[in-house]
Amino acid sequence: MFERTGGGMGAEPSPAPRLGDAAPTAETSPAMRLQILSTEHWSLLASRSLAWNESFSRAGMYLTTLSGAIVALGLVGGATGFGESFSLFALVILPVVLFIGLATWIRLGASNYHEALCVVGMNRIRAAYLQLAPDLERYFVMSAHDDFPGIGVTMGVQPGGGRGFWLAQMLAGTPTVVAILNAVLVGAILAIGAVRSGGSPTTALLVGGAGFVVAVALERWYVQRGIDKLQAGLHPLFPTPDKG
Repeated sequence: MFERTGGGMGAEPSPAPRLGDAAPTAETSPAMRLQILSTEHWSLLASRSLAWNESFSRAGMYLTTLSGAIVALGLVGGATGFGESFSLFALVILPVVLFIGLATWIRLGASNYHEALCVVGMNRIRAAYLQLAPDLERYFVMSAHDDFPGIGVTMGVQPGGGRGFWLAQMLAGTPTVVAILNAVLVGAILAIGAVRSGGSPTTALLVGGAGFVVAVALERWYVQRGIDKLQAGLHPLFPTPDKG
């Protein structure tokens, strides 16, 4: 029959083992450590490459859709004299393009967050490499520190550029370009809607400009919230040493 252990049916089950709770054994050899670290390093490199490929493909799909919509609007406008039919067609096609743009922008943000996590992991692995072989530090061109300055070095942002340099890097990034295009679409949709509702060109311009500003502000709030969450969840194990 079955062998009973503990206190029978009333005995409390033992807690499930957790990662790192295994009984201590002989210290892992340096060769085994290097093999494990190398495997994880290649895994993070592949994952980061997939994130880059997805970002480029999604941004390219969005720009292709936007370009096609602009060409279609030009053809319809030329055929209809930019009258009622043109505005109706624009109010049908532009929201669809805006939806694709918003979906692309949100996914680009998720890909950037995933890439940042991969960079943190690779920087920590470089720190482990240097613990195994400290004399190899002069051969490393990427950072071995997992704080924001170290992440910036690995992601190609030059250190010591100041707030203006970081702002320029953000403005040149693909997510920012997509966000600005989305805000322009919001303004265009609102302006065309204002004209179709009988508003004057000045009213349409003001409505479109206000929509653009509000869209940019909302996108900035969304991005800042994600940055704050990343900063709150990042606990550097190998911070960049102070040069002073």
